[in-house]
Amino acid sequence: MKTRLKDVLLAAFALALCAAPAIADDVKAGDLVISQAWSRATPGGAKVAGGYLIIENKGAAADRLIGVSADIAGKAEIHEMAMDNGVMKMRPLDKGLAIDPGKTVKFAPGGYHLMLQELKGPFKQGDKVPVTLQFEKAGKVAVSLDVQGVGAQAPGDAGHSGHMDMKKMPDHSGMKMK
Repeated sequence: MKTRLKDVLLAAFALALCAAPAIADDVKAGDLVISQAWSRATPGGAKVAGGYLIIENKGAAADRLIGVSADIAGKAEIHEMAMDNGVMKMRPLDKGLAIDPGKTVKFAPGGYHLMLQELKGPFKQGDKVPVTLQFEKAGKVAVSLDVQGVGAQAPGDAGHSGHMDMKKMPDHSGMKMK
């Protein structure tokens, strides 16, 4: 009986591992910990993609993210999106981004992000896209962006899978078409 329970528990654990979405491993560089690195799948012909991650500074001194590069992109930059007089604006952070001691900086849709431009190929759900982050103190750090679905909002989010949930569609039965 004991062996059977053990086998069932092991099988359940293995199944849970297989069902869990791929999430990038944490990368440590000096006092920095980079986690949850991800991107979205790109629609056909797209030439830009965003990269998102979390950088935690566990040290006593600030560091600065000063650059990013990726072989799949002709150009890569650190960007910020912010509201300016009610208008969402995106701008490159030419002087980089400070990672203060004891602080965590989150790169997410609608905020800080890596902007990968002039893509040489599409990002497909399930891919891992290698990028290199350049820090003032920690130096060059290689990370992989786990590619989620097209509409993903966070790592592990399937995003748009190509089908529509009719229960979530608005009721257009009373609309007249011209």
